[in-house]
Formats: sequence, C-alpha cells, structure tokens
Amino acid sequence: MEKLTSVEVSPVQGASWLQHLGRPMNESSMGETGLLGPSPVQEQGAAQVDVSLPTGPLSITGKDLFELSCRGCHGERGEGAPPEINSMIDPVRATSIELIVERMKKVGAPVSTTVARQLASQAENLLLQRIHNGGHDMPAFPQFAPQEVKALVSYLHLLVGIPNAEKKQVTLEESVTHVGENLVKGTCHICHAAMGPNPSPEEIAGGAIPPLEILPKRVNLQQFVEKVIVGRPIYMGNLDLRYRGRMPVFYYLRPENVAAAYEYLKHYPPIGMAEK
Repeated sequence: MEKLTSVEVSPVQGASWLQHLGRPMNESSMGETGLLGPSPVQEQGAAQVDVSLPTGPLSITGKDLFELSCRGCHGERGEGAPPEINSMIDPVRATSIELIVERMKKVGAPVSTTVARQLASQAENLLLQRIHNGGHDMPAFPQFAPQEVKALVSYLHLLVGIPNAEKKQVTLEESVTHVGENLVKGTCHICHAAMGPNPSPEEIAGGAIPPLEILPKRVNLQQFVEKVIVGRPIYMGNLDLRYRGRMPVFYYLRPENVAAAYEYLKHYPPIGMAEK
C-alpha cells in the first residue's frame, strides 16, 4: 500500500455543475437513472446500513476513485450516457500500444510499434488533460493528487480490457477528509450547490436541491450515509408529507467512504454562493 502525500484538502465552493451547465436535474443523465430510494411505505422494510465513523486513514483503490468521482455520470462500465455524457472506453483504449496495433491491423492499415507508441502517448496526454481540466460538459478534478490519477488510470485500463492491467492496480492510504473531498467534489457537487438557502418542503417539491453546507445540519451521520447508499423519503409539499426522494442512490459506495464525506463537510464548510 502506498501512502498518499502532499494533499491539501479544501472546501467545495460555488454552484453545482448542473447549475453551471444550466441544466435541471430531471433532464440530466444522473436524474434519469431511476435508481431512487424507498417510498415511505417501503421504508420500513428497507435495508439498514452499518455505519461507523472512520478513525484513521482509509485504503483507496483505483476502483474506489472511479466510484467516488466518475461512476455517477459515466456508469459502471464507463459507457457514459450519450449524447450528454461521452463513453470513456475508446479514449482509454487508445492509450494502449497493444490495442492500437491490433485495431489498425484489423482495419487493414498496420502500424509499427513506434508509431503506435506515439499515438498511445498522445491519447494518454489527452486523457490526463481531461481529468485535470475537465471539458465543456465535464468538471475538472484538480483535487486529485498525481498518485490518485495514476491509480485511477490504472483502473480505467482494467475496466476497458487493456492487456496486463490487472498487474498494475494501486492501493493508496488516504486521510478521511480527502476521501470525503473526492466524493463531495466528484459526485455530490454535480447536483448540490456549495451554499444557499435551506429549501422548505414546498420548495423541495418544486425541484429545489438542498445545498451542501446544510446537509450535516439536516441529517445525522447515519441518515446521511443511508440517504446516499439506500435512500430515504423526504418531506415535501404544502402539507409537509413524506415522499420518495428524487436523489438517485449510490448503492456501490462503501459506507466508510460516504461517512468520510459527512466528516469532510463538517470540518471543511462549503464556501461561495451558487450562480444565479
């Protein structure tokens, strides 16, 4: 296991990514997953999550990093949700010398290993630029340390079937707050603005999304983790009744990593008002 070094944790800030794009949640790929939590009637039989607050560093793999920051939009296999979200399969496969040689041979335009190496290097640079700087529809991930980028890319190689990728997987030892930072900035901030007014049940029924700053005040640790992983009904409407929430569940996340997000929000309060 490799210890992560030189990471400066910082608060999440500003508008959500959907606000930045001017796109309502119900018209986004994340909002159309259909993976919603239980209704008030179903809640009694819903699975409970065993939650405990992490007290020391967490072991984080490239797969964890993918789930913390990428899977919510790109999906389990990295296929994306066209046309809004591009697949990452071909861009990642393009970084493999072996796959380039194989593909070009199949299409009747064989290339040398030297040429394939140059093409793979160009593709890798483009992939790293996209991770660091984002794109028109994709946020940047400046919070990733170089070791995390290496671990993430190694997992992406495994995900898309690059030869021998299984031998290059990396496990990192990370602080609780940085793990939480990755989840909040990589997934939660897609829909939730950093700051803003605490919406009333009536406003929530109208589509308002609570800002990140008030989440630790609205719910405790157990409720937060359950909301993220299995879902919880929410009070909405004029009569302040409980309804099935609109937030998709992220059943694939480890409870300790979600608990880390709660701790991060408590110790690094969000800053910066949402865009209008």
